[in-house]
Amino acid sequence: MNNSVSNTARLLGAGLRALLVLTLLTGVIYPLAVTGVAQALFNNKANGSEIKADGKVVGSSLIGQAYNLPLKKGEETPAPDLKWFQGRPQNGLGTNSVNTRYKLILSGATNRSGDNEELIQWVKDAKAAVVKDNSTPDYKVRPSQVPADAVTSSGSGLDPAISPQYADLQVHRVAERNDLPVARVQKLVDEHTDGRILGFMGEPRVNVLELNIALKDLVAKS
Repeated sequence: MNNSVSNTARLLGAGLRALLVLTLLTGVIYPLAVTGVAQALFNNKANGSEIKADGKVVGSSLIGQAYNLPLKKGEETPAPDLKWFQGRPQNGLGTNSVNTRYKLILSGATNRSGDNEELIQWVKDAKAAVVKDNSTPDYKVRPSQVPADAVTSSGSGLDPAISPQYADLQVHRVAERNDLPVARVQKLVDEHTDGRILGFMGEPRVNVLELNIALKDLVAKS
């Protein structure tokens, strides 16, 4: 009987020691080591690819933001603030009371087929709005100029970038709204256009948040 109790105690003691050692290794040492390596070698990515302006974090390079006017009484959706470059349409699945600049709390696509009548109407309405919003007295946008990313959301609905074609299409409107030369705004777009990764992966793109931060700085200097 005493031997049985003694063996049981030894087994419990060994199991407890193993639990404590594994908890220390996998619950403390390993997470601290991974966090330390990430902070040392990939500091920006580890912290959410933050973008700063005026000394404070204003967003992430991986998540788009909305540039809208304050919601007016009777409106269901706010109108775009046309002095800024606009990103892709955002078709979120929920609301976010924390970051009111971007109302997505759940990401996802519209999940409608290409021949869905509602989706087709959305695209037609979006194209008409893009043509209207971006036409100026000196520059008329043609429907054939409107690229697909101007009228459709990405698979996640969180895309932070637009195509150079969509950015170029907005240049005249942004220049007019901010009393800037068209050539200077176009140069700003060109400076913030990233090419394909390693020259062959992905598509050329323009990060809208980074572009609008540069636009704000340009307006302040003008």
